[in-house]
Amino acid sequence: MGKPLTQQELHNLAMNIVGRRLEADGYEFMGVNSKPKKNPQFVCLKEKQLHFIVVRNVSFPEDPKNYDENLMAKMKEHAEKHEAKAYYAGVGLSNANDRTLPVYLNEAYIVDYEGLIEIKDDE
Repeated sequence: MGKPLTQQELHNLAMNIVGRRLEADGYEFMGVNSKPKKNPQFVCLKEKQLHFIVVRNVSFPEDPKNYDENLMAKMKEHAEKHEAKAYYAGVGLSNANDRTLPVYLNEAYIVDYEGLIEIKDDE
């Protein structure tokens, strides 16, 4: 049995997954913050538009698309002050052999990440 990843290591893994996707999609990084409780994790620029992105690693069986609405409402308010858009990036991480076990160092894992979720005003 390997060593289970710590919360910070899981968070860093989620950040790397989202960061690589952002880079591939042409986002320019203005600021990166890898502390899980310090939001947003990424401040990016794309097509002259500022983007604030909150990244969370989500353990199985939770749905990585569900987010803390209070936190994201605050983030949206913060983003608007800077004429930025707010996004949530939930990354589901689970053990590839048994999803109920923790993710272990140097062992296979499953990534459930479908991209950024834009936080819009309530209709």
